[in-house]
Amino acid sequence: MTITITAFERSPDRGRGLARDMRVRWALEEVGQPYEVRLVSFKAMTEPAHLALQPFGQIPTYEEGDLTLFESGAIVLHIAERHGGLLPDETNARARAISWMFAALNTVEPPVFDHSLARILERDQPWYEQRLRALEESIGKRLHSLSARLGDADWLDGAFSAGDLLMVTVLLRLKSSNILDEYPNLAAYVARAEARPAYQRAFAAQLAVFQAASSG
Repeated sequence: MTITITAFERSPDRGRGLARDMRVRWALEEVGQPYEVRLVSFKAMTEPAHLALQPFGQIPTYEEGDLTLFESGAIVLHIAERHGGLLPDETNARARAISWMFAALNTVEPPVFDHSLARILERDQPWYEQRLRALEESIGKRLHSLSARLGDADWLDGAFSAGDLLMVTVLLRLKSSNILDEYPNLAAYVARAEARPAYQRAFAAQLAVFQAASSG
Protein backbone atom coordinates (compact mmCIF):
# COMPACT_ATOMS: atom_id res chain seq x y z
CA MET A 1 0.00 0.00 0.00
CA THR A 2 1.28 3.43 -0.94
CA ILE A 3 1.97 5.87 1.89
CA THR A 4 0.75 9.40 1.22
CA ILE A 5 1.55 12.36 3.44
CA THR A 6 0.47 15.97 3.19
CA ALA A 7 2.74 18.99 3.22
CA PHE A 8 2.49 22.74 2.67
CA GLU A 9 2.16 23.82 -0.93
CA ARG A 10 4.00 27.00 0.12
CA SER A 11 5.76 26.34 3.40
CA PRO A 12 6.22 29.29 5.78
CA ASP A 13 9.62 27.87 6.75
CA ARG A 14 10.96 28.79 3.28
CA GLY A 15 12.55 25.39 2.74
CA ARG A 16 14.56 25.28 5.99
CA GLY A 17 13.26 21.87 7.04
CA LEU A 18 11.23 23.19 9.97
CA ALA A 19 7.72 22.32 8.83
CA ARG A 20 6.46 19.22 10.62
CA ASP A 21 6.15 17.10 7.49
CA MET A 22 9.97 17.02 7.68
CA ARG A 23 9.72 14.70 10.68
CA VAL A 24 7.61 12.24 8.76
CA ARG A 25 9.73 12.45 5.61
CA TRP A 26 12.86 11.82 7.67
CA ALA A 27 11.33 8.87 9.51
CA LEU A 28 10.23 7.26 6.24
CA GLU A 29 13.68 7.79 4.75
CA GLU A 30 15.32 6.22 7.82
CA VAL A 31 13.23 3.05 7.53
CA GLY A 32 13.48 2.91 3.74
CA GLN A 33 9.78 3.32 2.96
CA PRO A 34 8.74 5.07 -0.25
CA TYR A 35 5.99 7.66 0.02
CA GLU A 36 4.03 10.18 -1.97
CA VAL A 37 3.30 13.76 -1.00
CA ARG A 38 0.07 15.62 -1.57
CA LEU A 39 0.68 19.36 -1.34
CA VAL A 40 -2.08 21.46 0.19
CA SER A 41 -2.66 25.20 0.17
CA PHE A 42 -3.59 27.16 3.28
CA LYS A 43 -7.12 27.48 1.86
CA ALA A 44 -7.39 23.73 1.26
CA MET A 45 -6.32 23.09 4.86
CA THR A 46 -9.57 24.74 6.05
CA GLU A 47 -11.85 22.75 3.75
CA PRO A 48 -13.86 19.63 4.64
CA ALA A 49 -11.70 17.18 2.66
CA HIS A 50 -8.59 18.06 4.66
CA LEU A 51 -10.40 18.51 7.96
CA ALA A 52 -11.67 14.94 7.61
CA LEU A 53 -8.00 13.88 7.78
CA GLN A 54 -6.73 16.51 10.23
CA PRO A 55 -9.50 17.99 12.40
CA PHE A 56 -7.34 20.99 13.36
CA GLY A 57 -6.50 21.92 9.78
CA GLN A 58 -2.76 21.33 10.01
CA ILE A 59 -0.10 19.25 8.30
CA PRO A 60 1.14 16.57 8.07
CA THR A 61 -1.34 13.77 7.66
CA TYR A 62 -0.53 10.14 6.88
CA GLU A 63 -2.61 7.79 4.76
CA GLU A 64 -1.88 4.12 4.15
CA GLY A 65 -4.71 1.90 2.97
CA ASP A 66 -7.64 2.41 5.35
CA LEU A 67 -5.43 4.04 8.01
CA THR A 68 -5.36 7.82 8.39
CA LEU A 69 -3.25 9.52 11.05
CA PHE A 70 -2.52 13.08 12.11
CA GLU A 71 -0.03 14.67 14.54
CA SER A 72 3.60 14.32 13.50
CA GLY A 73 4.69 12.59 16.71
CA ALA A 74 1.97 9.95 16.42
CA ILE A 75 2.88 9.38 12.77
CA VAL A 76 6.59 8.97 13.55
CA LEU A 77 5.75 6.54 16.36
CA HIS A 78 3.57 4.51 14.01
CA ILE A 79 6.34 4.37 11.40
CA ALA A 80 8.90 3.39 14.05
CA GLU A 81 6.69 0.63 15.43
CA ARG A 82 5.81 -0.79 12.02
CA HIS A 83 9.31 -0.72 10.50
CA GLY A 84 12.71 -1.53 11.95
CA GLY A 85 15.43 1.05 12.48
CA LEU A 86 13.93 3.74 14.70
CA LEU A 87 13.16 1.85 17.91
CA PRO A 88 15.36 -0.68 19.74
CA ASP A 89 14.24 -4.31 19.91
CA GLU A 90 14.97 -4.65 23.64
CA THR A 91 11.85 -3.81 25.65
CA ASN A 92 13.31 -1.36 28.16
CA ALA A 93 15.45 0.45 25.56
CA ARG A 94 12.37 0.74 23.35
CA ALA A 95 10.39 2.29 26.20
CA ARG A 96 13.18 4.77 26.90
CA ALA A 97 13.32 5.80 23.23
CA ILE A 98 9.58 6.46 23.28
CA SER A 99 10.04 8.51 26.46
CA TRP A 100 12.50 10.71 24.57
CA MET A 101 9.93 11.15 21.80
CA PHE A 102 7.45 12.50 24.34
CA ALA A 103 10.14 14.63 25.98
CA ALA A 104 10.98 16.26 22.66
CA LEU A 105 7.38 17.19 21.92
CA ASN A 106 6.00 17.88 25.40
CA THR A 107 8.96 19.28 27.36
CA VAL A 108 11.41 20.85 24.92
CA GLU A 109 9.29 21.92 21.96
CA PRO A 110 6.68 24.22 23.60
CA PRO A 111 9.03 27.05 24.67
CA VAL A 112 11.17 26.60 21.54
CA PHE A 113 8.15 26.89 19.24
CA ASP A 114 6.72 29.84 21.18
CA HIS A 115 10.12 31.54 20.94
CA SER A 116 10.21 31.18 17.15
CA LEU A 117 6.63 32.49 16.85
CA ALA A 118 7.28 35.43 19.15
CA ARG A 119 10.27 36.52 17.09
CA ILE A 120 8.01 36.62 14.02
CA LEU A 121 4.63 37.76 15.33
CA GLU A 122 5.30 39.79 18.49
CA ARG A 123 8.37 41.83 17.61
CA ASP A 124 6.39 45.10 17.50
CA GLN A 125 4.53 44.51 20.76
CA PRO A 126 5.47 46.43 23.93
CA TRP A 127 5.91 43.18 25.85
CA TYR A 128 8.23 41.63 23.26
CA GLU A 129 11.54 41.88 25.14
CA GLN A 130 10.06 40.63 28.40
CA ARG A 131 8.32 37.76 26.63
CA LEU A 132 11.50 36.80 24.80
CA ARG A 133 13.56 36.80 27.99
CA ALA A 134 11.03 34.57 29.74
CA LEU A 135 11.00 32.11 26.85
CA GLU A 136 14.79 32.07 26.59
CA GLU A 137 15.04 31.37 30.32
CA SER A 138 12.65 28.45 29.92
CA ILE A 139 14.53 27.14 26.89
CA GLY A 140 17.83 27.48 28.76
CA LYS A 141 16.58 25.29 31.60
CA ARG A 142 15.50 22.60 29.15
CA LEU A 143 18.74 22.73 27.17
CA HIS A 144 20.88 22.66 30.30
CA SER A 145 19.19 19.43 31.40
CA LEU A 146 19.33 17.94 27.91
CA SER A 147 23.00 18.84 27.49
CA ALA A 148 23.87 17.29 30.84
CA ARG A 149 22.03 14.10 29.96
CA LEU A 150 23.59 13.80 26.49
CA GLY A 151 27.12 14.46 27.74
CA ASP A 152 29.66 13.29 25.17
CA ALA A 153 27.43 10.55 23.72
CA ASP A 154 26.41 10.57 20.09
CA TRP A 155 22.72 9.95 20.78
CA LEU A 156 20.36 10.20 23.73
CA ASP A 157 20.18 6.50 24.63
CA GLY A 158 22.45 4.17 22.70
CA ALA A 159 21.78 4.00 18.97
CA PHE A 160 19.96 6.69 16.99
CA SER A 161 16.22 6.39 17.52
CA ALA A 162 12.92 8.12 16.88
CA GLY A 163 13.60 10.00 20.12
CA ASP A 164 16.67 11.60 18.57
CA LEU A 165 14.80 12.28 15.33
CA LEU A 166 12.08 14.27 17.07
CA MET A 167 14.47 15.99 19.47
CA VAL A 168 16.65 17.21 16.60
CA THR A 169 13.67 18.54 14.65
CA VAL A 170 12.82 20.62 17.73
CA LEU A 171 16.37 21.88 18.26
CA LEU A 172 16.67 22.88 14.61
CA ARG A 173 14.28 25.74 15.32
CA LEU A 174 17.01 27.33 17.44
CA LYS A 175 19.54 27.54 14.62
CA SER A 176 18.35 31.00 13.61
CA SER A 177 19.25 32.29 17.10
CA ASN A 178 22.49 31.89 19.04
CA ILE A 179 20.89 29.89 21.84
CA LEU A 180 22.19 26.51 20.73
CA ASP A 181 25.74 27.84 20.47
CA GLU A 182 25.89 27.94 24.26
CA TYR A 183 25.70 24.13 24.31
CA PRO A 184 28.45 22.76 22.05
CA ASN A 185 27.49 19.13 22.60
CA LEU A 186 23.91 19.85 21.52
CA ALA A 187 25.09 21.78 18.46
CA ALA A 188 27.31 18.79 17.55
CA TYR A 189 24.37 16.45 18.19
CA VAL A 190 22.22 18.36 15.71
CA ALA A 191 25.05 18.42 13.16
CA ARG A 192 25.47 14.62 13.44
CA ALA A 193 21.79 14.14 12.74
CA GLU A 194 21.85 16.55 9.79
CA ALA A 195 24.71 14.53 8.30
CA ARG A 196 22.63 11.36 8.20
CA PRO A 197 21.82 10.41 4.58
CA ALA A 198 18.13 9.92 5.44
CA TYR A 199 17.93 13.45 6.84
CA GLN A 200 19.63 14.88 3.78
CA ARG A 201 17.20 13.10 1.44
CA ALA A 202 14.21 14.34 3.40
CA PHE A 203 15.57 17.89 3.55
CA ALA A 204 16.26 17.93 -0.19
CA ALA A 205 12.73 16.73 -0.92
CA GLN A 206 11.15 19.41 1.24
CA LEU A 207 13.45 22.11 -0.14
CA ALA A 208 12.53 21.11 -3.71
CA VAL A 209 8.87 21.88 -2.95
CA PHE A 210 9.75 25.38 -1.78
CA GLN A 211 12.00 26.00 -4.77
CA ALA A 212 9.32 24.83 -7.20
CA ALA A 213 6.72 27.06 -5.54
CA SER A 214 9.09 30.05 -5.60
CA SER A 215 9.85 29.68 -9.29
CA GLY A 216 6.25 29.08 -10.28
